[in-house]
Amino acid sequence: MVHFDKVGTLLRHSMLSSTASNYQSSIFNAVRCMSTKLFIGGLSYGTDDQSLRDAFSSFGDVVEAKVITDRDTGKSRGFGFVNYSSDDSANSALSAMDGQQLNGRNIRVSHAEERAPRSNYNNSGGYGGGFGSRGAADDGY
Repeated sequence: MVHFDKVGTLLRHSMLSSTASNYQSSIFNAVRCMSTKLFIGGLSYGTDDQSLRDAFSSFGDVVEAKVITDRDTGKSRGFGFVNYSSDDSANSALSAMDGQQLNGRNIRVSHAEERAPRSNYNNSGGYGGGFGSRGAADDGY
């Protein structure tokens, strides 16, 4: 049911943000993007973009395979995304790969959900310092 609510939200957003001439293509792209991108969880820390692409390429045309890394250390965070050119390929990969082993770890595969927009508020992190998220104890006072 949540999946249908998400599609409805995407469709409403598409209708509001598009003109009548590109209305159909906007709806198509909103639905297409939602169903062709997969979330891959439980990745081994040794899995990189290329090995993720290789593992999922047998199910169809992989547009992008990305392992998410920590911005400070550059090390894998243990999850990633695979984006296919068709929803049939994505669905095949989901069915075949969910729960399977990849580089010694059982992975979880699901349709990726659109991330809620985050507000930046000048990168203050809510600690009042405006210097990231270290907090008042690290401000030198």
